[in-house]
Amino acid sequence: MKSLCLFFLFILLSAISFAQKGIIKGRIYNVKTNQSIESATITIQGTTISSFSDLNGNYIFTGVEPGFKRVVVSSIGFETTISPEFQVQGNQITFIDVVVLESSTQLAEVTVKKSFNLKKIDSPLSLIRIGVQEIEKSAGTNRDVSKVVQSVPGVGATAANRNDLIVRGGGPSENVFYLDGVEIPVINHFATQGSSGGTIGVINPDFVREINFYTGAFPANRGNALSSVMEIKQKDGSKDKIHTKLSVGASDAALTIDGPLGKKSTFIASARQSYLQFLFSAIGLPFLPTYTDFQLKNKIMLNAKNELSFIGIGAIDDMVLNTGIKNPTEIQRYLLAYLPIYKQWNYAVGTVYKHFSENYFDTWILSRNMLHNANYKYQDNDDNLPKTSNYASDEAENKLRFERSYPDMPVKLLIGGSLKYAYYTNDTYRKLYSNNAVSELNYSTRLNLFGYQAFAQVSDEYFNNYLKLSLGISISGNNYNLNMKNPFNQFSPRLSASYALSGKIDLNANVGRYTMQPSYTTLGYRNSAGILVNQNENLRYIVSNQAILGFEYRPAEKMRISMEGFYKQYQHYTLSVGDGFSTASKGTEYGQVGDEELISTGKGRAYGIELLFKIMDINNLNLTYTYTYFRSEFTNMAGIYYPSSWDTKYLSNLTANYKLPKNCNISIRQRFVGGVPNTPIDAVLSSKKTAWDIQNQPYLDYSKFNSLRLSHTHIVDIRIDKEYYFKKWVLNLYADIQNVFNFKSEGSSIYTNLDENGQPVTDPNDSSSYQLRKIESLGGSILPTIGMIIKM
Repeated sequence: MKSLCLFFLFILLSAISFAQKGIIKGRIYNVKTNQSIESATITIQGTTISSFSDLNGNYIFTGVEPGFKRVVVSSIGFETTISPEFQVQGNQITFIDVVVLESSTQLAEVTVKKSFNLKKIDSPLSLIRIGVQEIEKSAGTNRDVSKVVQSVPGVGATAANRNDLIVRGGGPSENVFYLDGVEIPVINHFATQGSSGGTIGVINPDFVREINFYTGAFPANRGNALSSVMEIKQKDGSKDKIHTKLSVGASDAALTIDGPLGKKSTFIASARQSYLQFLFSAIGLPFLPTYTDFQLKNKIMLNAKNELSFIGIGAIDDMVLNTGIKNPTEIQRYLLAYLPIYKQWNYAVGTVYKHFSENYFDTWILSRNMLHNANYKYQDNDDNLPKTSNYASDEAENKLRFERSYPDMPVKLLIGGSLKYAYYTNDTYRKLYSNNAVSELNYSTRLNLFGYQAFAQVSDEYFNNYLKLSLGISISGNNYNLNMKNPFNQFSPRLSASYALSGKIDLNANVGRYTMQPSYTTLGYRNSAGILVNQNENLRYIVSNQAILGFEYRPAEKMRISMEGFYKQYQHYTLSVGDGFSTASKGTEYGQVGDEELISTGKGRAYGIELLFKIMDINNLNLTYTYTYFRSEFTNMAGIYYPSSWDTKYLSNLTANYKLPKNCNISIRQRFVGGVPNTPIDAVLSSKKTAWDIQNQPYLDYSKFNSLRLSHTHIVDIRIDKEYYFKKWVLNLYADIQNVFNFKSEGSSIYTNLDENGQPVTDPNDSSSYQLRKIESLGGSILPTIGMIIKM
């Protein structure tokens, strides 16, 4: 009956929907002066449909077929520019403003080429641009920015329910994120403090215009990154009227509103609320997560030379335990025994001021971000008994950054700097087991930190623009200790080069030295005596020396083939004094990482080769295939290299998207990941009752660190979309099926001290030890999702 009703609903919607077409409006202006460009030619990419900008730089296209588009802008005296990707929907106006750069070579006439090589001169390789189509229609991602990025060359992932980014063999803490130039440390719900991962993305995809994702060759103004930089460019609110967009999925619902606030101001705002806890409770999962997030952007054109934007994003996360499960399974008992209760919230707010002059333009960014992270565990999950652990921490940063760009001097020049004041608190109580004895760690930290950065980047073109060079320099530091105060210890140069062998083939290269401050959880850690044991000269910024070489071949206008080889050498990586191994292999668990005694004597290396083949909208088909072979190794306390926890060796991704007739779309994603290194447990230590009862989990045998390897993972996802266009609103229905072949992935072995009835089992040969039993753990199941998106 349900299937029959859905069938008749589909027929009814198809009958009453209209074949509406869309409108594109926008403005063309000079990136340096903000002045409108008159008589520019604007062409819808891949077509012969063109328009021209008027005296105020405005242009319009009417009667545009729905779909994902780009426009190409060309004008005498300016570089040919391709806009970010945008979506045209029936009976809707899409606004897309395009900034253009004055050309260093004044052309007598404009020649629009069939193939555009518009890479950034400062980062000619290791940069992937992700458009809205990949975010909106990719299978298996649920419009989650972090999951979409996991298909980029060189990007690995951890568990299927995690958003950790493992880029070119680096740890998950080595990534930084920017939202319209405002740095945001947290982009995921249930974030791991001291790292960058989590479970579900916070970024609302309705805000995203384009993502620039760097896996290397980082610009000088993007500091504190060793593995990746994600620049998220947001849309402005609509200029015509107030629009409302409602998105309802299997786990949450979101409302987005955007529109004008007078003639010179626009806004876009959203709120999202999950109802995942009800689903988890109904199917009997042992944990019940709840999340809420908010996002806001307000842009004000003060006058022709000045604009102001207000940016805001925040999230609230709670996870409680489902202790009311009747007749729990062994895995449910295991999870309930060790998982704590989590309470977390975070926000980032910023003001971006831009001033345009005749010869340069300035950007001032004043921002603040804060993370509150708390978790606690009661003995036997009984709140009438004492807590076995209790953690509460706040970390806040206040930042001021200034950038000045000279785009048309004899060389292109970018200069700037930033100041930072950080405040970190931590109140920790937990029991520990070491040296055959139980101890308690109980401390409070209040830490104030001042930091700074200064940078410059100079770029130029030679030999009739065949050779492009860019040199960047950055220095940074803080007042934590003498090593970190000295800016020359964090001296960070980088050099990029690109040479055009022909109109279709480029050779690209980059070398650079990058630095990253240790996490606040490390800087603020105290031992049982209350001493900041890491505040000495043994703790330093982590350093990564990197070299990248690659080529790019464009055999056709909408086809791209590239190959890159990379080598990353790490110095001063933090090592755990407790287990003797690198923190590079940590950071994908819930809670926090880095809150322990560490020293900066570790080394590491990651190297590999990446292949990319991309087809862009050829006969309604978009297809991307990437393959990465890499190795990732870090030293222990003895200086011996071991595989990192991300050393899967192989990454293979195929994503395809095909536009069907009648506004339908089908997409597929196939992902193959090699086996993850794994560490066996220390059976003797884990079975001791005093040791087990502290964490209700086995202890790893670090003498055999990552000596095992799990089996590979192979996942296939499929998504189908259907859009309906009515006179005043748009309806998008979709079905997404993750892991359609029901692949069972091997996970780390689970051990329990309980029998099948949930009673502890004592070792018959040693009354002070439990008799542990191994539980097979295979993850993965078919996960179907249906949803709808309504725009008015």
